[in-house]
Amino acid sequence: MDLPKIYTDENAARKHLERLQWPDGPICPHCGVVDQATKLQGKSTRPGVYKCRACEKPFSVTVGTVFADSHVPLHKWLYASHLLTASKKGISSHQLHRTLGVTYKTAWFMSHRIREAMRPAEFTPMGGTGKTVEMDETVTGKLEGAPKRIRIGGNQWRNIALTLVERGGSARSFHISGTTLATLLPIIRTNIRRESHLMTDQASWYKGIGKEFASHGTVEHSAEEYVRRDGEHSIHTNTVEGYYSIFKRGMKGVYQHCSEKHLHRYLSEFDFRYTYRVRLGYSDAMRADKALEGIRGKRLTYRRPHAS
Repeated sequence: MDLPKIYTDENAARKHLERLQWPDGPICPHCGVVDQATKLQGKSTRPGVYKCRACEKPFSVTVGTVFADSHVPLHKWLYASHLLTASKKGISSHQLHRTLGVTYKTAWFMSHRIREAMRPAEFTPMGGTGKTVEMDETVTGKLEGAPKRIRIGGNQWRNIALTLVERGGSARSFHISGTTLATLLPIIRTNIRRESHLMTDQASWYKGIGKEFASHGTVEHSAEEYVRRDGEHSIHTNTVEGYYSIFKRGMKGVYQHCSEKHLHRYLSEFDFRYTYRVRLGYSDAMRADKALEGIRGKRLTYRRPHAS
C-alpha cells in the first residue's frame, strides 16, 4: 500500500505541518506576530524559511517545537507520529527504527518527543452535571532502586498510576507517589467537576471523597461484585479497567520496560489514544494531526536511551 505523500516527501510534510500550525498564516516564534512574514527564496535558502517583517528574524514551522534542531527529515517525523498514534498498544523504538530507517537512539528520541506533544498543555475539569467519572489505580514497573526480583504483593516497589475516565469521553492519568487522601484529593478536586457522579471500588483511600461530588458509587470487587444498578445509575469501574487492560498489554507486550522518570509520558500516550479513539469519531489521520497540533512550545533533550 502506498503511503500518503506527507509521509514520503519533505515538502509535502512541511506544507501539511504549516497548515496545522498556522491556520491564519505564519506565526513568528520570536515576537508572536501573525501573517507578517516573507517566505525566503533562493538556492542558498533552506525550503520553508520565513523572515518576520516585524522583528526581522528568520524562522520555520519547526522552530519552538519538539521537532526543532532535528536532522531527521520532517516526513519521517510525521510518519512516526502516525505510527505512534495509530497503534492501539503503542510501537516500540526498535520497530520504529526499522520502519523509518533511523538508528535506535534516534527512534527513541523521536518517540519521547512525540509523547511530549501528546501531553495536554492545560487541563480542564472532567465530567459535569449528569456525567460519570470512573477512578482507579494500578501498579506498573519498578521504582528506581527496587530489588531485581519482587515477591507477589510487593507493591511498595512498584510505580503507582491513577486514572480518571469519563464515560463516553476522555482519560487522564497521573504517576503518583502513594494513595493517601492528601495525595489524591488535590488531583481529584482539580480534574473532576463537583457536579459529577464518581465511581470507584471500595479501596479505603476512596472513602473520604464521596462528599466532594454529586454522588459516589462503589463496587466491592473482593465480594465478586462488578456492576449493579442504583436507580438510573450503573455502578461499576469497568470502563477504567478496560483502559488499564490496554495500557498493561502495551507496557508488557510492546514496551516491556519503562523507567520511573518517563512513566508520565507513557501514560500521556495511552491517554491520548483513548481520548481520540475511533468510537468518538477520530480516524488515524485525525488522531495524528491532533498530536502534531501539540508540538509547539515543548522541547526535550536526552543523553542516552533508557526505555524502549
